[in-house]
Amino acid sequence: MELILPPDWQKHLEPETKKPYFEDLHRALSLAYRHRTVYPAKENIFNALALTPLSEVKVVILGQDPYHGENQAHGLAFSVPDGVKVPPSLRNVYKEITTDLGINSPESGNLEHWAEQGVFLLNTTLTVEAGSAGFHQGWGWETFTDEVIRVIAREQSHVVFLLWGKHAQEKAAVIDRSKHLILTAPHPSPLSAHRGFFGCKHFSQANQYLAKHDHTPINW
Repeated sequence: MELILPPDWQKHLEPETKKPYFEDLHRALSLAYRHRTVYPAKENIFNALALTPLSEVKVVILGQDPYHGENQAHGLAFSVPDGVKVPPSLRNVYKEITTDLGINSPESGNLEHWAEQGVFLLNTTLTVEAGSAGFHQGWGWETFTDEVIRVIAREQSHVVFLLWGKHAQEKAAVIDRSKHLILTAPHPSPLSAHRGFFGCKHFSQANQYLAKHDHTPINW
């Protein structure tokens, strides 16, 4: 099983893939994909990196691990392919966008159009086994995606990091606040959205910050 990094990320992340922890992860994933059902499909593991080159990252949204239901995960945090029912957390994201910006919610949960505008949709664990949420946590993905965040924070300027929930907020430790904007809120899941995600106005704040620093705002 090959794990091929997209070109724009390769020179920054290839050294990470040579480390012992990543080699162990690679071996474990090869076995898992061979003998069990794992999401997303192998070719979509690095979809977030493929759709948003490093040089184009303007906003980072962190998820935890991929959806573990059939046909849901396609390598972008919070996103599902066209034709798949919009998951509850993303439905709440759409509700906040409607309240914040007056934009009607789309019928599709496919966020590729965000990724292509520079919204980097990264799960901190990039794979999961069918029906077993969090099954690949602790395998090494968290170390790798911490490095991805460090690379963004080091190589780019004036990126907006939207950190929703405790898990995502822990990543603030590797982000230089003097170079970037960090916005935090509870997770948009139905269990916590009413504790402060609704009304956070992250989407208008992100666009105001981008415009201030001569970046094109996101068409949410």
